[in-house]
Amino acid sequence: MRIVVAPDSFKGSLSSIEVANAMEEGILSVFPDAQVIKVPIADGGEGTTESLVKATRGRFMNNKVIGPLGNLVEACWGILGDEQTAVIEMAAASGLTLIATGERNPLITTTYGTGQLIKAALDHGIRKLIIGIGGSATNDGGAGMARALGIKFLDSSGNELPNGGAALRDLEKINCTELDPRLAETTILVACDVDNPLCGVRGASAVYGPQKGATPAMVEELDQALKHYSLIAKVTTGKDVAEYPGAGAAGGLGAGLMIFASAQLKPGVEIVLEATNFEEKVKHADVVITGEGRTDFQTAHGKAPVGVASLAQNYNVPTICISGGLGTGYEDVLQKGIKGLMSIVSQPMTLEECMDSAGELVKAATSRLCQLIHVGMTIGSGISRTNDDA
Repeated sequence: MRIVVAPDSFKGSLSSIEVANAMEEGILSVFPDAQVIKVPIADGGEGTTESLVKATRGRFMNNKVIGPLGNLVEACWGILGDEQTAVIEMAAASGLTLIATGERNPLITTTYGTGQLIKAALDHGIRKLIIGIGGSATNDGGAGMARALGIKFLDSSGNELPNGGAALRDLEKINCTELDPRLAETTILVACDVDNPLCGVRGASAVYGPQKGATPAMVEELDQALKHYSLIAKVTTGKDVAEYPGAGAAGGLGAGLMIFASAQLKPGVEIVLEATNFEEKVKHADVVITGEGRTDFQTAHGKAPVGVASLAQNYNVPTICISGGLGTGYEDVLQKGIKGLMSIVSQPMTLEECMDSAGELVKAATSRLCQLIHVGMTIGSGISRTNDDA
C-alpha cells in the first residue's frame, strides 16, 4: 500500500513535519509494510520555510536583519533542494510574534527586514523566490521592504521618510533609480490566501490593523496613508494594484511586492504543492491523508487540505483529513474533494490537554483511520469474491 501523508501544521502544538511523523507511526502500526511518502505542507504562513526546505532536502539560512520595530532580529530562510529557489517567511523578519503585545504599533512598524532577506537571497545567486506573507506586524504597504532594495520615499523637502505606515501620508515622490537591478531577472511568487484590497473597509488597515495594535483612529490614519501611497506609486510606476485581490495582505506588503518586484500573488498551498512536486508523488498513491489544527467552513475556501484533495482528485486518489478539531461548517469540505474527516479528540478533554498530547493523539487517530481502511479493504475483497463465485 502506498500512502501519501500531506498535513499542514497544528498551530501552537505541532509543525507539519511533526504531524507527518506522527501520522506515519499510526499508519505503520496497522500497515507495517506500507510505503509512506511524507510531504509536510503549508499555505504560506507559519511553517512554510521548514516544510519546503525539508521536503526538498534543501538547507536553512540565517541572517540578522532589522525587525519590525527597528531592532536586530535573527531571521531564518531557506534554499530549496534545487539550489535555485529560495523561500522566505516575512514573519521571520517582520512578524507579529517578534513584538510584545504592549509594544504593537502599526504606525511605525516596518517590512525593511523582509527586504533584507530578499536581498540576501539575491546575493546567493537565487533568481526564484517564494515569499509567505502571513503573520505580519506591519502596515507600511511594503515600503520598508522596497527601501531595503534601493527605493527612496521622499517628502516635499526631498528628505527620506522614516519607517512605518503613518509616514506615508507625507510621501511626495518615489525614486526608483537605485532599485536592485537583479529583481528584473527574478521570479517572485507570493503565497497569499486572502483577497483583501489595499484600502477601504476590507483593506489592510481596517481588517488587520486592530490585531496589530491599531485603534480606530490609527486605522483611519493608516488607511488614508496607504491610499496616498498607492496614488503616488501609480504615477511613478504606472502600476495600479490598490484594488487587486491580495494587495492588502500583510499590511499592504502584497501591493508593495507587486509594484516594486513585479511579484505574482498565488494561493499559498498551490505554490507549496508545486515546489514539493506533490503531483508526481500522488499519482500512484492508494490514499492521501492530510490534516490541520481545525477544520471548519474556512477550510473549504482554499486552505491547505482542500488544495491537497483537489490535486489528488485529478488522479482519483481519495483524500481523508485528520484534524485537531471540527468546527462549524466542516462538512463543506466534503464538496471540495475530501472524502472523509476524523478528529484527533477521542474523549472529553480541554484544549490545553489536546495540544499537550497532540502528537500521540494524531498517531492514535491515524491508527484508527487505518483500521477502518483495513475493514473497507476486507469488505471490498469479500464483495469481489462473491462476484467471482456468482
